[in-house]
Amino acid sequence: MDLRVLGRTGLSISPVVFGGNVFGWTADEKTSFGLLDKFFDAGFDTIDTADCYSGWAPGNGGGESEIIIGKWLKQSGRPRDEVVVITKVGSTPKGAAMEKGLSRAHVIEAVEGSLKRLQSDYIDLYLSHWPDPQTPHEETLSAFATLKEQGKIRAIGCSNFDASQLAASLEAAEKAGLPRYDVLEPEYNLYNRAGLDGALADLCNAQDIGVITYFSLASGFLTGKYKSKADSEGTSRGGMVAKYFDERGMRILAALDEVAAETHSHPASVALAWIAQRPGVTAPIASATNDRQLDTLIAAGRLKLSADQMKLLNAASA
Repeated sequence: MDLRVLGRTGLSISPVVFGGNVFGWTADEKTSFGLLDKFFDAGFDTIDTADCYSGWAPGNGGGESEIIIGKWLKQSGRPRDEVVVITKVGSTPKGAAMEKGLSRAHVIEAVEGSLKRLQSDYIDLYLSHWPDPQTPHEETLSAFATLKEQGKIRAIGCSNFDASQLAASLEAAEKAGLPRYDVLEPEYNLYNRAGLDGALADLCNAQDIGVITYFSLASGFLTGKYKSKADSEGTSRGGMVAKYFDERGMRILAALDEVAAETHSHPASVALAWIAQRPGVTAPIASATNDRQLDTLIAAGRLKLSADQMKLLNAASA
């Protein structure tokens, strides 16, 4: 399998990244271990998580996903350097609220918690989870610089930054002689394109910033499971996918079905392959809670869409 170089980080990652947001939530420890084993046995090597996952689930306090990944790293016997772990700081559960922050003190403290939960000496890619308007970019980047010097993190990036925020961070890094963000993690899929397409994508391309996308299947809307709004009613994701059932959403589903039939694959695999072949995108993130879902992720990493198929999907989602 061809791995992909992630911007200027020097990291090579798999063409689909396993989303660890389900670990400790909709996938218990045993299930998570089995899914990770299968994912890595298939030749993939990259996991995305965060220090706050899955703090939203009843009875959780945050960090459950990192704990499960850490236990799996130890019991799997896989060499640490054959696993790429991405985690994030700046959106930490505190009681019922989410305390966001990228202050130097918080970053320096938070990384220790993540390393302990992951049972690792280092994190491959450490991301600022959300913009923090209260903290100057220089302060956050200086913390990352310290952690890189200490060998606790290998590369840095940001998530949910818009074009102006990312540009400001790059300018701050250059002026202060600090490491810059080399990776962006935005929301992006066939339905939600506006957040990346345009100025943000142009900036990433110009600056050689790697892009890994989350919500790559639009909360399950693009999996092909739901053919109408009625199909989603009463399901756990009904409220999240209902908004997509407009004329454009139905046009996207029809195009996915057409390409899936042509490629003898699954709509979810096609939706992920489309992202992976978008200019400037390194890889999509997607999660799975059972073997069937994981099979569609693995298939997506091996699926190559033709120029005509990409054109059809681009037009349907425009």
